[in-house]
Amino acid sequence: MSVQPEAFFSTRAMGSLGSRSTDRGTTVQRARLAAGAFDTAIDIELADTTDRREDACSLINRRYAWRGYGSHHTLPAHRASATFTASDAARVLGTVTLVVDSDAGLAADKIFADELNPFRETPGRKICELSRLAFETGLPSKPLLAALFHIVFIYGYHHHRCTDLFIEVNPRHRRFYEAMLGFKPIGAPRTNASVGAPSQLMWLEISSIRRRIDAAMGDLSSDATPRSLYALFFSRDDALELADELTSEGSVHRARNGNALVKVFLPDL
Repeated sequence: MSVQPEAFFSTRAMGSLGSRSTDRGTTVQRARLAAGAFDTAIDIELADTTDRREDACSLINRRYAWRGYGSHHTLPAHRASATFTASDAARVLGTVTLVVDSDAGLAADKIFADELNPFRETPGRKICELSRLAFETGLPSKPLLAALFHIVFIYGYHHHRCTDLFIEVNPRHRRFYEAMLGFKPIGAPRTNASVGAPSQLMWLEISSIRRRIDAAMGDLSSDATPRSLYALFFSRDDALELADELTSEGSVHRARNGNALVKVFLPDL
């Protein structure tokens, strides 16, 4: 289940998406792939070594415990899962896990199997979920959050051809996922015994992501203040480069041998 401090998921706390210059003169402060675009370098890694998994688990349990969700959480270990971390030179700043449907099922099946089954039983559909989302104390960098989500979306689509993405959230955080990423609630909230809190299942059709990014980019040239996190996703050129990089055998092999999956450059965190 994805849980985070209230301030993190509040749409009000996210506010407008930061300074961006449009044709009238601003610069969109999204992450870049080009070295030197910004001073802050972040490594996006697959947590597939003991040290990386321990670091990710430590962050998850520290943040979950702070909210009263317990400190007993572990990472899935089967091949249908991939845990991503975002790190600077000193520490892990954030982590999220992508789990693709398999014989092991999804964590959300424990209380939402009846809602998930119609999707997985539809020909041509392949479902997946995001879980174990955690960031270091304080409001995380919006460009970092957007970059991590975008990389996970690209990885999940190109490696697994997933069509439908689900996430469990505390109902208090529902508005964030609706406003910032376009998720839609499925069914009514239920109690998640693993964290002792209510849980809302939410759904995003993956084929809509490209359209949402394009719409958010279009908003940047209008007088309206964009509020969608998609406005801070990678540019189209960077996204195409990421797709090539994330699907190359060499990239994944390097990541599984202790190297970063990809390095991104951000405005000051």
